[in-house]
Amino acid sequence: MSNPEAGRMPADGGYAVLSEVEDRVLWLASAMVHHANRVRPNPSGLKVGGHQASSASMVSIMTSLWFGHLRAEDRVSVKPHASPVLHAINYLLGRLDASYLPRLREFGGLQSYPSRTKDPDPVDYSTGSVGIGATAPVWGAVTRRYVDAAFGGVGTGRQYSLLGDAELDEGAVWEAVLDPAVAELGELVWIVDLNRQSLDRVVPGIAADKLQGMFAAAGWQTITLKYGRLLEGLFDRPGGEALRRRIDGMPNPEYQRLLRCGAGELRDRLAGDGPDAAAVAALVREVDDSTLLAAIGNLGGHDLEDLDKAFSSIDDTRPTVIFAYTIKGYGLATRGHPQNHSALLTDAQMRELADRTGCDYDDPWRRFPEGSAAGARCAETAQRLDRVEAGQATPPDLPSDIGRTPSGTATTQAALGRVLLDLTRQAPEAARRIVTVSPDVSSSTNLGGWVNKVGVWSPRERQDWFADDGDTILHWRETPAGRHIELGIAEVNLVSLLGELGASWSRWGQPLLPIGVVYDPFVERALEPWSYGMYAGGQSILVGTPSGVSLAPEGGAHQSIKTPSIGLEQPGCVAYEPAFAIDTEWVLLAALARLGRPDGRSAYLRLSTRPVDQSLAAVPADADARERRRREVVAGAYALVRSAAPAVTIAVQGAVVPEALDAARRLEAMGIGTDVICVTSADLLYRAVRARQGNDDADSWILDEAFPADRATPLVTVLDGHPHTLSFLGTINRVATTGLGVTQFGQSGSLEDVYRHHGLDAESIVCAALDLVD
Repeated sequence: MSNPEAGRMPADGGYAVLSEVEDRVLWLASAMVHHANRVRPNPSGLKVGGHQASSASMVSIMTSLWFGHLRAEDRVSVKPHASPVLHAINYLLGRLDASYLPRLREFGGLQSYPSRTKDPDPVDYSTGSVGIGATAPVWGAVTRRYVDAAFGGVGTGRQYSLLGDAELDEGAVWEAVLDPAVAELGELVWIVDLNRQSLDRVVPGIAADKLQGMFAAAGWQTITLKYGRLLEGLFDRPGGEALRRRIDGMPNPEYQRLLRCGAGELRDRLAGDGPDAAAVAALVREVDDSTLLAAIGNLGGHDLEDLDKAFSSIDDTRPTVIFAYTIKGYGLATRGHPQNHSALLTDAQMRELADRTGCDYDDPWRRFPEGSAAGARCAETAQRLDRVEAGQATPPDLPSDIGRTPSGTATTQAALGRVLLDLTRQAPEAARRIVTVSPDVSSSTNLGGWVNKVGVWSPRERQDWFADDGDTILHWRETPAGRHIELGIAEVNLVSLLGELGASWSRWGQPLLPIGVVYDPFVERALEPWSYGMYAGGQSILVGTPSGVSLAPEGGAHQSIKTPSIGLEQPGCVAYEPAFAIDTEWVLLAALARLGRPDGRSAYLRLSTRPVDQSLAAVPADADARERRRREVVAGAYALVRSAAPAVTIAVQGAVVPEALDAARRLEAMGIGTDVICVTSADLLYRAVRARQGNDDADSWILDEAFPADRATPLVTVLDGHPHTLSFLGTINRVATTGLGVTQFGQSGSLEDVYRHHGLDAESIVCAALDLVD
């Protein structure tokens, strides 16, 4: 996969030209932050921010990568705080208009961190949530391979992650590294900016050797760039080994302090008082001041020639990690200072930087002169990296109603698997684009039939040793043509992959319909990376099942409480909690139809393992009435029971519909007319309320259908989740409301005992209704 031409410098000063480009990138990145904070008017006085030092540590790496090695088919995830460097490079390549450079962190301008959907220049991966952007190229690589195997034509290319060393503290990184499939992704290249500083301090003990060993144990190629050629040259002199031992042995804070010294103080501190003091002192006495000051900061991550060699030595048969030792604030007056993370250069320091880099403080966005070697290098790089955008395939047509009316007793969880199998027959082109993902729970979430039908995706075909075992029910056929992806028990990996699969329509021109299945209590664990995937343009369906205290025997650890309200509050998606199998079919088909398109949207389905009598759904037999019911289900609610003279309304969501209907019968027997409204999406109803108030552009017709003003009565809301999820329904007609739900950690027990404990049983609903009526 390596390009023999990329990174090959001309003999006549190639590195000198690249160094000139490096200086310009450093200046532009620093000037963007400076202008945002010290030049641009700021009436509010609030700090604008930016990260000059964090950007500076990445300048050499990104200059070498972009201007020497990157190819059009490659993709790069850039560490969040280096966004000014990315914008500077895009500007030099002609991909960003100069008018944006003074607009870093301005409304409508350049974003704080790289954003695929909000920045005006090309960004391959959104970053900003530490650790999530670092792992995104892993799932991008899986998605590219999946799309190529299914549809072809997406080519190859490396997937680079440029990450800060602090991001290696994030569990998401190691969850990704340890997944068995990752060791087969040779296109992965991670470059760790090992500047050994965090936000507040110099980290005293980053164990680089241990990190290298962990990656190596996971099957990665590891490359380390510790010292640059200038410092290595000192090590080759008499006393050089003593100097190497001295620098290798000192803690990170002591080394960082050396970067803040003048030549005389540096000689004294370098010698130290150890057994090699005399040899080190003798060596550094013979080195002139400028060489010594340059050498002490000459780490491998800033040596363009060493970076070039490292990039050229990448082994494309396995993932690669490059540990590049760098200095935070390299090339700036703040270099190496423990509090330089958000420090800003003064006006005088910026003028000095302009002079040193050959730039003009008063004309900060000046390009290289026409005909210059550096300008030619930028033009050549822009031409090499010019991409041919993939054509946009049209998302497949999906039926809105398969036409079956479920009977008997069924669960909404089982309905999921049933619908997927139905689609393989009713809409094979749509089913071809469905890809399911689960963290080792495919059989327990009713995907077994689907997995047997479509097979399991794998980068290469594996033998199924149980194919001839008659007792085997779930057949695990792993091939590149499979349409189910099984990960380890790591929800972050699952939703991170969902985000990339869901972005395939915009990244590769091929829309996929990704569905991830996870136990509902663990949606909260997965929420941040899934949310970030949506922020980056990924569209997917997340199914949380089983859910709620309806999973009674499993106890509190497996009973979700807050997830219904999370679904209501999460931007970029529609949340549904259907009560019946037919409702599940309709909302799933509607959610699938929203995927893989510029105006698309993700969905969250909260499903249950509680068996419910499907006749309670009272699905209309008339075709027109059935279609009206379907539209209402997809819009968020429908009337399940209409009383001749309503005195109270029960609005119920999800698995507790039988209790609500039982309560309604008891109330009717007491002479209290009761309407029962089945809520399928609190999320859509809330948006409808906001639209009626002029605060949203959603449809609001469903409010008049489900909660007409002429039937306004006191309202009891009930769901297997936190009651505040439905509490807003009382504002539709401004009626007295009581919310029933789950507000405490769950307990094990029978369904009846658990419902009674939480006040979800029919008797509790009746009592709440009587209190309102009285």
